Amino acid sequence: MRIGINAQLLSTEPGYRQSGVSRYIERLLVTLPLVMGDEDELIVVRSRPFDGPDPESSPKARFRDRVRRAFERPGLRAGWEQTLLPAQAFRLGVDLLHGPVNVVPILATCPLVVTVHDLAYLRMPEVVPARRRQYFQAMTSVATRRADHVIAVSESTKADIVELLGVKPERITVTPLAADERFRPLPDAEVTAFRTGHGLARPFALYLGNLEPRKNLPTLLRAFDQIAPDVEHDLVIVGGEGWMTEEFHATLGSLRHRARVRVHGFAPVEDLPAWYNAADLFVYPSLYEGFGLPPLEAMACGTPVVTANTSSLPEVVGDAALTVAPSDTAALAAAMGRVMGEPDLAASLRAAGLARAATFTWERSAAGTIDAYRAALT
Repeated sequence: MRIGINAQLLSTEPGYRQSGVSRYIERLLVTLPLVMGDEDELIVVRSRPFDGPDPESSPKARFRDRVRRAFERPGLRAGWEQTLLPAQAFRLGVDLLHGPVNVVPILATCPLVVTVHDLAYLRMPEVVPARRRQYFQAMTSVATRRADHVIAVSESTKADIVELLGVKPERITVTPLAADERFRPLPDAEVTAFRTGHGLARPFALYLGNLEPRKNLPTLLRAFDQIAPDVEHDLVIVGGEGWMTEEFHATLGSLRHRARVRVHGFAPVEDLPAWYNAADLFVYPSLYEGFGLPPLEAMACGTPVVTANTSSLPEVVGDAALTVAPSDTAALAAAMGRVMGEPDLAASLRAAGLARAATFTWERSAAGTIDAYRAALT
């Protein structure tokens, strides 16, 4: 089986694009060759260098690059995906083409697989910029109809695809994501050095992720402001500036305890394990997630987690985190205060989180992806 994968959204540039789907593509490039058969070949269409482990280190891997011009502007990239990509796939003789981010070229002559990460643009259209929403409304619905098989990153997303796009359940394979091997408890000396280097003298609760409306950061800020007089912790927010952040900045400026909140901005992927390890608590009150990778990464690092009880997040954290209604500021504040003030609870969540995170692996996700490819070819 000769597999083509569109890796144009693999990003190595600092900023919000380096998170989420870019890391999904990166992990596929690393793990697919480990589970492919001897007769399989992976052809990657990409525009940026790949800095991860060498996929050719697997004796079963046959990995080729077809490096092409980067299309930074979404309109140019969309045009390339629908015109030049199918022609390129034909020239390369691929048996199957995988669109890993909600879109496939509808004119392709080979079987197609598409990964759908979330349907936020349908569930919560008000938190998605208009042009982005219009693009995905046009392309994702077409892609799921045109594709021979669909991959969902969670059971929650699968249910959304069935309900909102009318895809039959038997055409969908669920491949949960995972925290890769860099996300683990770090030695105390390494964590101490990181804290010192970043001026993190006080204990802190951490949010890590893009700054965008569905992450529900104004509620997090208000919840922390409620408990700030009663706890010794600060709140640190780490993430690239996304879109529609006006309410976040307005809320931040109105806090009584603004001095206790630090907005760090974007952090490169290689620093994320240290951020998780340095925190006493990870808080992720997102309104909607297709999967919700940051809470899983935090648990893999041994950091207690408080998150929302909606969409895919309970599916990810199980009983290993405290979950609350994301719109309930008082409940979020109480949950944060409990973890900050009850060492036994924090220790219990730490142990449960490590065990829970270990049940998710990228090898399992890659194996499910191969199953989806074979389903598309039958």
